Amino acid sequence: MERHQVLIIGGGNAGISVAAQLLRKRPKLDVAIVEPSEKHYYQPAWTLVGGGDYDVQKTVRPEASVMPKKAKWIKDRAEAFEPENQVVHLASGKKVAYDFMVVCPGIQLRWEWVEGLEETLGKNGVASNYRFDLAPYTFECIRNFKGGVALFTNPATPIKCGGAPQKIMYLACDYWRKHGILGKADVHFCTAGGVIFGVKKYADTLMKVVNRYGIHLDFKHNLVAIDGARKEATFEVTQADGSKEKKTMHFDMIHVTPPQSAPDFIRNSPLADANGWVDVNKHTLQHTKYPNIFGIGDATNTPNAKTGAAIRKQAPILVQNLLEVMDGKQPFASYNGYGSCPLVTGYGKLVLAEFDYDNNPIETFPFDQSKERWTMYQLKKHILPWLYWNKILKGTA
Repeated sequence: MERHQVLIIGGGNAGISVAAQLLRKRPKLDVAIVEPSEKHYYQPAWTLVGGGDYDVQKTVRPEASVMPKKAKWIKDRAEAFEPENQVVHLASGKKVAYDFMVVCPGIQLRWEWVEGLEETLGKNGVASNYRFDLAPYTFECIRNFKGGVALFTNPATPIKCGGAPQKIMYLACDYWRKHGILGKADVHFCTAGGVIFGVKKYADTLMKVVNRYGIHLDFKHNLVAIDGARKEATFEVTQADGSKEKKTMHFDMIHVTPPQSAPDFIRNSPLADANGWVDVNKHTLQHTKYPNIFGIGDATNTPNAKTGAAIRKQAPILVQNLLEVMDGKQPFASYNGYGSCPLVTGYGKLVLAEFDYDNNPIETFPFDQSKERWTMYQLKKHILPWLYWNKILKGTA
């Protein structure tokens, strides 16, 4: 049976950057990455693709081009775990053994949890920026919109990039404002949540943006079904007393953020907590039951925003702690829950939200980041993608 010192499950942002950092610190480590995909995506730019301000082809590269040279790429899919025996079962039927494992398969999009959604995606004015092939259709819908009802949804589950459902709404509104359409638009943010944003400092700014564009906030509205042909979306609305009732809304265009969960092979494994996420210590990122296993990124149960920015702060912590454990010591490096959400509020306008586990702002720049800024939009559009491909994935940022 094939065996490796460190086996990494997932070759996305987390898996590649952890492997790169491990190999920079210890070049002789035997590291293998299990990843079935031939392509690697820079997903944060899909918001701008949906807004017509970024080329979708610039968000994809071959997975082989980002794989660290000293890591072994196992082009297969993980299917099951035997942590007691330190073995992973792969889709091909092979088994791989490990001394230490890092679990970071990302998050699973659950299009099927919304009745009728899969059949109508990418047509009938039903858009989503959550897929490479669909994001350009979002801008098609925005550009062809001549007035009427525009719905933007946010599900009841945790999602990657919590701000994405509203960023595209602000871009759409700004586009329609510039083209004299906004006055004819009835725009609704239909969110299963009860607030616009969890950190008050940034929420206050976002409420001003909402009012500027004349957006209706429909809280406690969870999308459960969609009929593309009839242009109808059905929501489960939670009332103040906790009771739920169904409500159907007409739309001329709708941007759907799909429900999301940990991948099924994680949810059905001994690594998962009661809610299906990889069960790790939220500070050390070490598994709560198996000390030779660590988790990072969207599939873990750490209660932070599921963002690439969180992974950038988690990766060096995990690498440090994993090396300590490999050396027979206790992990001591601590992750504070840092997450960042570059909240696009229009073309050339962005609020850079940065905060920790307790929703306390922890800002990078020496100015008030709750203000909309042109410079921060340039950061998102030009600097962060460059940083991702050239520094983060190479283990140097």
